[in-house]
Amino acid sequence: MDVRKAAQRWASVWERGWREHDAAAIAALYADGAFWQQHPFREPEAGYLARVFGEEESAECHFTVPIVDDDHAAVHWTARTTLTDGSTEDLAGISLLRFDNNGLVIEERDFWNQR
Repeated sequence: MDVRKAAQRWASVWERGWREHDAAAIAALYADGAFWQQHPFREPEAGYLARVFGEEESAECHFTVPIVDDDHAAVHWTARTTLTDGSTEDLAGISLLRFDNNGLVIEERDFWNQR
């Protein structure tokens, strides 16, 4: 398994999936039982994508080329979201990923902030 290709696929699918609110495409990137902590000071939230996509009207986002080492990758991303109440959020973060032998994420820890 090529971790660089798996990480780039993750970034590409997330970039398109976030814009299109395609939770199914994003979920397909993860192995069964994968650990995903969406913020360093919060417990992982199983329904995170459904909740967040339900709060957004639209999102413009960009994911950088992953930095890869062994079975790990780091991907920097930025986004501007428009929420259902008309307000906007500017976000910037980095996702730390670990992949299994099939190229699926088995661990993700996100660190991000909002302007």
